[in-house]
Amino acid sequence: KKIKALHAPESIINHEKRLLQEAVDALIDNGRRSRPVTGSNNRPLKSLSDMLKGKEGRFRKNLLGKRVDYSGRSVIVVNPHLQLHQCGLPKEMALELFKPFVMKRLVERGFTTNVKTAKKMVDRMRPEVWDALEEVIRDHPILLNRAPTLHRLGIQAFEPVLVDGKAIQIHPLVCMPFNADFDGDQMAAHVPLSTAAQAEARILMLSTENLFSPSDGKPVVTPTRDIILGCYYLTQKRVGAKGSGKQLANPEEARLAYEMGKLDLHADVRVRVDGALLDTTVGRIVFNEVLPPNLRFVDCVVDDKELQRLIRECYRHYGTARTVQLVDDLKDLGFRFATTAGITISMTDMDIPRARREDIIARTEAEVARVNSNFAHGLISAGERSDSVCRLWTQAADRVSDAILVNIDPFNPIYMMANSGARGTPRQISQIAGMRGLMSDPFGRFIED
Repeated sequence: KKIKALHAPESIINHEKRLLQEAVDALIDNGRRSRPVTGSNNRPLKSLSDMLKGKEGRFRKNLLGKRVDYSGRSVIVVNPHLQLHQCGLPKEMALELFKPFVMKRLVERGFTTNVKTAKKMVDRMRPEVWDALEEVIRDHPILLNRAPTLHRLGIQAFEPVLVDGKAIQIHPLVCMPFNADFDGDQMAAHVPLSTAAQAEARILMLSTENLFSPSDGKPVVTPTRDIILGCYYLTQKRVGAKGSGKQLANPEEARLAYEMGKLDLHADVRVRVDGALLDTTVGRIVFNEVLPPNLRFVDCVVDDKELQRLIRECYRHYGTARTVQLVDDLKDLGFRFATTAGITISMTDMDIPRARREDIIARTEAEVARVNSNFAHGLISAGERSDSVCRLWTQAADRVSDAILVNIDPFNPIYMMANSGARGTPRQISQIAGMRGLMSDPFGRFIED
C-alpha cells in the first residue's frame, strides 16, 4: 500500500509482490518452489508443513504415537515352562512399573503410614516390598507389544510372573502373531491403570482369547519348528522295530512295555482301544493321550497340517479353555520327543543318486540341443525356444528330486524336517543333493547358462 501510495513504478511493485509471495510460500512450505530460506546458521527454516509431516511431525509423533508412563522395554527370551497366558517380567522392571500400586499396598498393610516412607521402602527394596509386589501383580495383566504393530495381535495381554534377570520371557507359541524370534528382538511392556482398562485387557486382549487370526480364522497359536518335528517323530512307524507285531490288551499295557524297554516307540503293534483292535504304534498311543476324547484316535503320521486341524476341531467341540490346554500339552510333548529324537544334520544324510542324475541331465541336454536346432532353422520363435528350455530343465529338476526322495529313509533327519512342515521343503533337499535348477535374474527372467 505504501509503495502504491508513493506511485512507485510497476516493476518495483511486482518485485515486492514476488518477495511477499515467496515469504508466504516459505512460511507454508519452505523449499517447495525455490531455494529454501535459511536462518543464521545456514539451515533451512522450519515451515508449517514441516511441523506437520513426516515421522517427527505433529501427526505421527504426538497424535498417533504418545510417550507413556508405566511402560518398560527389554530383550525377549523364550520360557517353555510358562502357561500360554503368562509372561516373565523382570523383578526390577516390575517394581518400577507397579511402584504406585506397591506403595499403596504397603500403606494398606500397615508397613508404613504415608506414601513418602513407602517410596523410601521401595527404593531400598526391603523384603516387604517384594511380598507386596507379588500381591499387586497377581490379578493385574500387562500389555506386551512388539514393533512393528502390523495387526491387532501385535499387542496382547499377559499375566506377569516375576523372574530374575533383565529379559522379558514369553511363551514359545505366542511368537507367531508377534512375528517374534529370539535373536535380540525387544518388546515393550505397558501397565493398564484403571479398572476398566484391566478388565478390557483380561477379557479381550489376553493371549488365550486370541487363538485365531482375525483376518482368515486360521490358528495363530499353533505348534511350530521343534514341536512339529517332535510330534512327527513320535507318530512315525519303523519297519522291523523292536516288539513289532505284538498284541496288547490296552494302551496302558503298551505304555508300560515301552517304559520297560520291551517295545520300541515306533514298533507296529496291535492294541485294543475302546473295544476295537487297532494297528498302531506306542508313539501314537502317547500322542493320543493328550487329545480330548472326541478327537481320538489319530492313527497317522502327524505333521503341521494335522496339528492345525486338531486345534481347530478342539476349539469347535470344546471351546477356548480346552484348546489352550491342548496346545500347551502339544508343546510339552513336541519338545520332549524332539529332544529324545536327537535330530542333527550331517553331510552323509543325503544319498546322491549320481548315475540316475547324470542320465537325466544328459537326456535334458539332448532335448535342449534339439530345441536350439529348431530355433536355428527358424521353426520356432525366440519366445517359444526360451519357454521350451525352461520347461525341460524344470522337468529335469523334478525328476532328480523324485529320484532322491523315492529311496530316502523316512527317519532321515533332513527329510523329517521338510516333510513334517517344521522347516524347509522337499525341493530344497533336491537342490542340496541333486541339482540347483534354473536361476532367475533380478527381473525374474530365467538364466539358461
